[in-house]
Amino acid sequence: MKPMELSEVFEYVEKNISKFHLKRIEKLDSLKLKDVLKKKNPYLFKAKNILKTQDLVQALIDAFLLSSEDGIFGDWLEGLAVYICERVYNGIKSAVPGIDLEFDKENTRFIVSIKSGPNWGNHSQVAKLVDYFNSARKVLRTSGADIQVTAINGCCYGRTTTKNSYKEKGDYYKL
Repeated sequence: MKPMELSEVFEYVEKNISKFHLKRIEKLDSLKLKDVLKKKNPYLFKAKNILKTQDLVQALIDAFLLSSEDGIFGDWLEGLAVYICERVYNGIKSAVPGIDLEFDKENTRFIVSIKSGPNWGNHSQVAKLVDYFNSARKVLRTSGADIQVTAINGCCYGRTTTKNSYKEKGDYYKL
């Protein structure tokens, strides 16, 4: 493990936060009302008592941006996590589908799926994550690597509810 100064993280954020904002603007520039209308439930807007066109358009834009921003910011956080892990553990952006990051520590290969927060998915999405972890383990075993593999669902914010600061989920850990 190599130490990393907090100032390096600040520098990364200063250099790269503009990418998040540019992607937001690009997403908004690509917005077409007819496409958004196809994806939104019109009954929800009626139930919310949105009666004026301007209020409907504003609500559609707000909903569109909110859902877009979650993904865009999640990608940005993933970049930050990979950067930090590269500096501290010589980690790499994984080429294995569903795995974002790999690094070695104390004879263990850690495979990490980076999520923004702890409540990121429903049951079927979590099951898909477990499938990704199992597939990654198989890939690593067939590559001839004689190393213990530990799977991590790495959350960038929030907390798990255990005294050990991680939550064992059977096939993986949630940190």
